[in-house]
Amino acid sequence: MSKYDITILTDHRYVNPEIIDNYIQNVLDEDRLLKEALEKGGLKVHRTNWDNPYFDWSSTRYILFRTTWDYFERFDEFSAWLSEVSNKTQLINQKELIYWNIDKHYLKDLSDQGIRIPKTTFIEAGDPASLKDYITCCGWEEFILKPAVSGAARHTYRFKKADYKQHSAIFKELIKVEALMLQEYQNKITSKGEVAFMIFGGKYSHAVLKKAKPGDFRVQDDFGGSLHDYDPSDEEIEFAEKAISVCDPMPVYARVDVIWDNEDQLCVGEIELIEPELWFRRENRSAKRCASAILDYIS
Repeated sequence: MSKYDITILTDHRYVNPEIIDNYIQNVLDEDRLLKEALEKGGLKVHRTNWDNPYFDWSSTRYILFRTTWDYFERFDEFSAWLSEVSNKTQLINQKELIYWNIDKHYLKDLSDQGIRIPKTTFIEAGDPASLKDYITCCGWEEFILKPAVSGAARHTYRFKKADYKQHSAIFKELIKVEALMLQEYQNKITSKGEVAFMIFGGKYSHAVLKKAKPGDFRVQDDFGGSLHDYDPSDEEIEFAEKAISVCDPMPVYARVDVIWDNEDQLCVGEIELIEPELWFRRENRSAKRCASAILDYIS
């Protein structure tokens, strides 16, 4: 019999941190709120870092990916661990969803299922074509270049067509070892921002609006982005829920980042199924909703 019903996974930096700033406090609060909600549901809950070498992963029935926010910086190590641990316990979200969501090629799958995304071209590792070749082929005026496997805006660049040369060198280096994606820049991101929809068990829970600081396009708080309350329309909620409904299997929890494209239509910027920030602290009932979806899944 397992020692724990579920183990919440975090980053080693957030286990007994000696210095607690606002950022780390938010991490601790988020994990605590969910842990308490799961415990109220009758589960035995543990919390540890995913790379804990002393933890017996077979001692927990499920592991729940929450604040594992260093995985994309240690991707090879994380991938090896993921392969090993998936033989010892069950993953939430499910293993196949995690592998699918790690690589942003999933956006093409969404598009194939009728979910609107920004205009995107994927460039595979080792492709001999130059950045100029792709810029010319796409025909857009402003671009976003970023890796297909990334997080926290790693190697994310915005530039106009006339300025592509200043990114040609980094493109040439990155494309040797990893796939990249080239997207048409969506102007509404700077005027309207990006809305994050939290979806638990396929149903909408709450949303927040993320806005970049003046002069920037990155909405992450790492780059000075700000967070605001947001009351979405029925149409927006339906769009976010539909984006999750085409995922297979259905995610237990998800965050859908929605923007308005250059035609002012809703489109999916990203779907986060591995370790999304879910802002339980901004909606009193949200941790309970997430815990309920988890309980429904494991029962």
